[in-house]
Amino acid sequence: MFRFECTKGNSTFSIHEVDELPKIGGITLYFENENLDELVKKLQQKGIVFKQLPEDKPWLWREAHLNDLDGNQIILYHAGKNRKNPPWRVD
Repeated sequence: MFRFECTKGNSTFSIHEVDELPKIGGITLYFENENLDELVKKLQQKGIVFKQLPEDKPWLWREAHLNDLDGNQIILYHAGKNRKNPPWRVD
């Protein structure tokens, strides 16, 4: 995995290198939002269907999962300080 950190602000961009793209499920895109639960409720009110509602994960992120129209997975999450510096991170 390659993670790029912007020199200004707190944004990051990560790329996972694979030998070939998955035949099922396509790519996965992650978008962080500090108000994840509120965002999910607003999207549900607009008819967006989630595969998984917000849930706390063992890697210390809270995630909700859905698919775009092409079947690619979208993960909406909130990680806060654990996005860049989780307690299990190895340098």
